[in-house]
Amino acid sequence: MEKKDYYSVLGVPREATAEQVKAAYRKMALKYHPDRNPDNKESENKFKEAAEAYEVLSDDSKRQRYDQFGHAGAAGGHAGHGFSGDGANMDDIFNNFGDIFSSMFGGGQQQQRRRGPVASRGHDLGKEETISLKDAFLGTKIELSYYHFVGCDGCEGKGSKAGTGAKPCTTCKGAGQVNYQRGFFMYTQACDPCQGQGYVIQSPCETCHGQSRIQKYEKFTINVPQGIFDGAELRISGKGDAGMYGGQAGDLMLKVAVTPDKKFKRVKDDLECSVILTYPQLVFGCQIDVESIDGSVQSIKIPKGCPVGEQVVVPGKGFKKLRSNTWGNLVIITQCHIPKKLDANAKQALVEYSKLVGTTADSTGGYIAGLFKKFLG
Repeated sequence: MEKKDYYSVLGVPREATAEQVKAAYRKMALKYHPDRNPDNKESENKFKEAAEAYEVLSDDSKRQRYDQFGHAGAAGGHAGHGFSGDGANMDDIFNNFGDIFSSMFGGGQQQQRRRGPVASRGHDLGKEETISLKDAFLGTKIELSYYHFVGCDGCEGKGSKAGTGAKPCTTCKGAGQVNYQRGFFMYTQACDPCQGQGYVIQSPCETCHGQSRIQKYEKFTINVPQGIFDGAELRISGKGDAGMYGGQAGDLMLKVAVTPDKKFKRVKDDLECSVILTYPQLVFGCQIDVESIDGSVQSIKIPKGCPVGEQVVVPGKGFKKLRSNTWGNLVIITQCHIPKKLDANAKQALVEYSKLVGTTADSTGGYIAGLFKKFLG
């Protein structure tokens, strides 16, 4: 029986590249594979034809002879792969083109072989601490305490006893995984003897049991800078988990929460507070002393005719700006003290004052003036 043209078998042009030939063979192999076509002699023959065509066209020297002399030129090279297309069985084909079939199911990637432990960086850890607004204003110190992994002193982070080391796993040859094939399908699973590591520690350290690090409770103190804001994160280098087998330690990420204060609040980098004044103080103006959040006393001048809600600014007495040598402002907001009870003399004086200044408020400036009827007594 006359053999078919190899290019026609794979469905590629004569000038096809090696990658095109390989892709065409993969497609044919998937379509006519015996596992997909059980007891189908025609599919089996097409599968063998495709394998024979690929055997020749994937080899540069065989392909050159085939292009020049046809099947007669390529016939002398069939033995190079260990089988002839006419008499090949499935085992021969799978053995000769195992890389093709394994790559169809993810097994064709080059596996990294490990002869021993590989250093790896430790994990970053997170922690949250709460401070007061005053502490944020002044800066403070915080004592941190937590569990984390540290390098094992017993083996100096190597995981094995002195004078010993690790050796590649004999089962997986250092790959950490083992490939299995069941007919057409291939799958991979972690190697049991080495637990997927690719190596075996012959004499594990008795302290860390071969892990190169142990868990430890640690305490230390850090400085929280002036001007820290609510929700800020501080990175403390090297205070996370120790790395494996000598790897770099991770970092500790400290999130700072700032609790509200009863008298003061932060607005950007300004420190705000309210001061309660009497009506005469607002009308005549006055000089008052205000104690700031840090205990320092600021002398404040209240101007004549000062309205309620006026902002009196003291420059440079607010929060220190992070990564800067400048400060925000202290902002004093004026409020008026309204007494709930008056003695007879004070009440009479206030009535007389009302007669003098009148009971009609100025409605200019966008305010609504109310119509006065009577005092409630």
